[in-house]
Amino acid sequence: MTGEQFSPAYLRLHATGELAQRRDKALQMLAECRLCPRECGVDRLSGETGFCRSGRQAQVSSYNPHFGEEQPLVGIGGSGTVFLTNCNLRCIFCQNYDISHLGHGREVSAQQLADMMLELQHIGCHNINFVTPTHFMPQILEALVIAADAGLNVPLVYNCGGYESLEALRILGGIIDIYMPDAKYGDGQVAQRLSAAPDYPPRMQAAIREMHRQVGDLQIDDRGLAERGLIVRHLVLPAGLAGTADIMRFLASLSPETYVNVMAQYRPCYQAHQDEQIDRRITTEEYRQAVQAAYEAGLHRLDERPLAILL
Repeated sequence: MTGEQFSPAYLRLHATGELAQRRDKALQMLAECRLCPRECGVDRLSGETGFCRSGRQAQVSSYNPHFGEEQPLVGIGGSGTVFLTNCNLRCIFCQNYDISHLGHGREVSAQQLADMMLELQHIGCHNINFVTPTHFMPQILEALVIAADAGLNVPLVYNCGGYESLEALRILGGIIDIYMPDAKYGDGQVAQRLSAAPDYPPRMQAAIREMHRQVGDLQIDDRGLAERGLIVRHLVLPAGLAGTADIMRFLASLSPETYVNVMAQYRPCYQAHQDEQIDRRITTEEYRQAVQAAYEAGLHRLDERPLAILL
C-alpha cells in the first residue's frame, strides 16, 4: 500500500514536454510500421495497412465503465475501458472476434479519443483501460497529450495480448502506470496453431520483463485500487495447451510478487470448433491443476475463480 498522494506517471512527463516528444517518436514508427513483432513495414501515415488491418486513425469499438475486470482496477467506479478495434494476433478462439478480427468499430480523431478518456474519468472510473492497444500506441499518446492538458489524472492501463515490440514499450516507459498483458502460450507451435504467432513465447517473455522493469510489482492503495505495477492474465486452455506450468515458472522467476489472474472463462468461440482439442470448456480439474502450478512455482498473489463456479 502507498501512503503518499498518487500522481500518474504521464503527468510528470507532460509537465516537461517529454510526453509530446514521445508522441512524435511513436508517430514516426507508423511511417514504416514496426509497432509489434510483425514489423510489417507499411506506411500507415499514408493509410496503408498491414497484419492488424489498421491505418493512420485509431479505431474504437466502445468505451464504458467496466465492472468485470480485476478487482484492483474496478473499485466502486469501474475501470474505464476503451475497446480498440483490430489486433496483431489471430486467435482462432477469440471471444471478441467481432472487434478484433472483423473490425467492428469506428475511426476516431485524437481529440475524440481524448474526450472519451476525460468522460470516463468524469463519471468516476478509477483508470483508463486501453484494451488491445498495441497497434494504436502512437494514437493513444497523441490523445493523451490532449487529455492531460484538459485535466486527465487517473492511471493508465495497457491491456494487451503480450505480443509486443520492445522498441514500442520503451517509448511507453514512464507513461503507462499499469501493464496488464496476456501470457497466452508457453509453446511456439501451439502459438502458431492458435494465434498465427510462432515466436509468441520469447516475445511475450521479453515484453513482460520490460514491463516489470518499468513499473515493478503491483502496488495497491488503501482503498484496494491499483496505482502502478504489473498484472498478468493467463487464460487456462483445454488439454494443457496454454503451457501453464512453464508460464508460471517464468512469472515466478520475474518476481514471486507477480500478480496473476488465472482465468477460467475459456469457452469455444469464433473458429474454435475447427480444432477438436479446444472445442470445449475447461474442466474443474484442468483449472485446479493450473492454480496448483502457480502456487508450486512460488507465486502467491493470485486472482483465481472458486472451483464451485466451474461445476
